[in-house]
Amino acid sequence: MLCIARFSILLAGLSVAPAFAASPSLEGVWQSHGYGNVYQIRGAKLSGFEVTAETCVRGFTAKRLTVEIPGREASFRIRRGGTFVISAGIDDAHKLLKSPDGFYSIGIRRLTRLPSSCDVPIADTPTNNFDVFARTFAEHYNALDLRHVDWDELVNENRQKVTPKTTPAQLFDVFESMLKPLGDLHTGLESPRLKRESSEVFRPGTDRVIKGGIEYFATKGRRALFRVTDRAYLQGPVRNFCKGQIQFGRVNHTTGYLRILSFGDYAKFGKDSHALESALGRIFSDPVMKALIIDVRLSFGGDDQLGRVIESRLTNADYPAYAIQARSDPLVHDKWTTADEVLVRRSSRPGFMGPVVELIGPITMSAAENLTLALMGRTPRVTRIGENTQGVFCDVLDRHLPNGWKFGLPNAVHRTAQGLSFDAVGVPPDIRVAVFADEDVAAGRDPAMAMALQILNEKK
Repeated sequence: MLCIARFSILLAGLSVAPAFAASPSLEGVWQSHGYGNVYQIRGAKLSGFEVTAETCVRGFTAKRLTVEIPGREASFRIRRGGTFVISAGIDDAHKLLKSPDGFYSIGIRRLTRLPSSCDVPIADTPTNNFDVFARTFAEHYNALDLRHVDWDELVNENRQKVTPKTTPAQLFDVFESMLKPLGDLHTGLESPRLKRESSEVFRPGTDRVIKGGIEYFATKGRRALFRVTDRAYLQGPVRNFCKGQIQFGRVNHTTGYLRILSFGDYAKFGKDSHALESALGRIFSDPVMKALIIDVRLSFGGDDQLGRVIESRLTNADYPAYAIQARSDPLVHDKWTTADEVLVRRSSRPGFMGPVVELIGPITMSAAENLTLALMGRTPRVTRIGENTQGVFCDVLDRHLPNGWKFGLPNAVHRTAQGLSFDAVGVPPDIRVAVFADEDVAAGRDPAMAMALQILNEKK
């Protein structure tokens, strides 16, 4: 899939260290609140299961690490996967499952045993694969109502196409046809054996600037559109940072222009965050800059944590970015887990506290949209100019089918401090201006940049 920071709480691949027996308080079976996961801990081994009300697919296994860290009851690492931790909850029957940096936390509760559907491994048959796929979306997808899709009807229409004789290629076609009506870039399907991935599907009507296909657009199409901006408004060429994914230029002596093409793939060696911190240090060390334009109109998203790094340089006080809530009821679409608040934390490194205008549009997606959400809480207020963003915020919940295929879907919503969410519709601009309309591009105009400068001049 094009965008994306996948949700599996399983992060940052590292090698497995020697393990030791888990404490008795963690022995047994644990179920996540939302997210459809069950974990079984036996000694130093943790086994994960992906469950619905009717199905169970075995997931990963992990070993406990020997390193004890204050505040954590146990740390587990997956072979060629990531690390996550368990920390104390309200009592011995309730714990918290957290990513290593604490960015996400999921409540887990003790069960007396594994669900009965996990007693026997589910057989790899076309109908079983269909059931897992259909039930997972029914119980966990975050926006069926907002996307105006009757999933039950879609399932019924396609179930009759699946028989014991359905070939893998035919089954893949069925699943891909079911994803298409959702128009959600954070859904997808991958079959290693077939060497196939489902096509990215944008929200209807939002891909007009993508001409020649997404791969062409990523490498050449965006560059052609931004040449309009560069020629009409920038003084000299942009400076490239982070392998060209971060670009900075000047509109005039006191107005900076920060273009973000993605939130990842910043460093050939080392951490992306280190490369970004270095770039921002050079960009924000200039005492002459009095105003800033942030351009994420054509940003493909990536790692939300890199957005936190940028946001931290634009505030002099901590504030709530947004809160994350996952679906918590397999039958009721609008029941959610307790909100998990994500904060913007002020950086002690050089930053910018002056007026900011943000340029957004339909190709502002995923991590770029979460940056936009977070900047909505900034003081002084950020003015948004352009069109609604793509409307995909939640990281992808990775799932597996009995046949070994992988699929993903968003299962949570991101809400502002005011309780607003913008899934499916996207974050709206304060001032609506067409983003790279054909007639503007042909004439060498960028009206969003013109409006940004007008707004910044009024704020001086």
